Amino acid sequence: MSNPTTYFQPVRTWSGNYLIWMFALVLLVLAGGYCAYHMEHEGHHITGMNNSVVWGLPHVFAISLILAASGALNGATLSSVFGNKLYTPYARLSVVLSVCLLVGGLIVLVLDLGRPDRLAVAMTTYNFRSIFSWNIFLYTGFIAIGVIYLATMLERSLQRFNRPVGALALLWRIVLTSGTGSIFGFLVGRSALDSAILAPLFIALSLVMGSAALALVIPWVSRWQHSSVSLHHAPPTRQSMMKLLLWCVLAVLYFSAVHHVTNLYIAEHRQDEHNVLQGAFAGVFWLGHIAIIATGLVFLQTLRHSGELSSTAWHLLCAVLLIACAMILYTVIIGSQSTPQLLFPDKIITASSFGDAGVPAYRPTSWEWGFGMGGIALSLLLLGLVLRVLPISPTSQS
Repeated sequence: MSNPTTYFQPVRTWSGNYLIWMFALVLLVLAGGYCAYHMEHEGHHITGMNNSVVWGLPHVFAISLILAASGALNGATLSSVFGNKLYTPYARLSVVLSVCLLVGGLIVLVLDLGRPDRLAVAMTTYNFRSIFSWNIFLYTGFIAIGVIYLATMLERSLQRFNRPVGALALLWRIVLTSGTGSIFGFLVGRSALDSAILAPLFIALSLVMGSAALALVIPWVSRWQHSSVSLHHAPPTRQSMMKLLLWCVLAVLYFSAVHHVTNLYIAEHRQDEHNVLQGAFAGVFWLGHIAIIATGLVFLQTLRHSGELSSTAWHLLCAVLLIACAMILYTVIIGSQSTPQLLFPDKIITASSFGDAGVPAYRPTSWEWGFGMGGIALSLLLLGLVLRVLPISPTSQS
């Protein structure tokens, strides 16, 4: 339920910051749309993808947005399900942000997989032995639950349903994130993936990325609104979120370590691990983990000395978390495809013209970067439009 001392209203119509941001986001969305259109009509030969790496950088952007959408709901569930009133002013924003991030991620995912004109077929014809079919229900269900969850916050007569709907949303997003991780974990043909540990790893990643995204958006919206309700002016809330992020960072490091140690133990996966830990993807892998560890240490030191973080420093730390987690996803998605696939187990291949003797090179092109950035911009554009229409932004507390 909403805290009675917190007031909400739409963002101001003619705020200069709001108009500048929205104009910039529209330009990025148009650029991303053009990149998607060009890739669709010219073919994937203009990208860095090939016959081995069929899920490229846009897929990393899409999965990152989907995971962040699940984790962004932390603010709302901590308030309504676990009774932490520190997050009540940000509960509505948390729900709207999660739905907008999911929509942006799904748009990138649909356009990246090809044949978006056949989306209606995929949504009406199901193969329940495929995890992809399950995820159609999980994604659409998440959006529906998010809308209902927001309605229980906006409509006073529905507030008695806020906690049960919040509990349903919490369970649903855990299942959704597990399903997203299982897309890769169930791919037995890719020995670098074939692991059940990817589901909890993706849950931990979602908690970090979603919480960091919410922490980035709150000051952004406060500047639009010229509001005093922000993490910068609410030390207890900021400290609580820092503790949450610290534990989530430790969870990411733990599951990532278990995943790679397990693969090193299994003989048939050692070549995959060599490519990630010492080969072509070693720089991205270690940079991502070092960035996460460094950010965790900064959080720990700040909490230990009860220091005050400036708004700018908080933005930079959250940005590091987001970028670092995307690096881990890059090694999981791209690195797993870059290892030659074992087509004939227990057989010795004496000759092959398929090009499976070495690690295929993949370098994303500007078209892929533009497409992925357009998906992020679309999520933020939708968020800005919703904030303009509905009373989501907290303005003051008595």
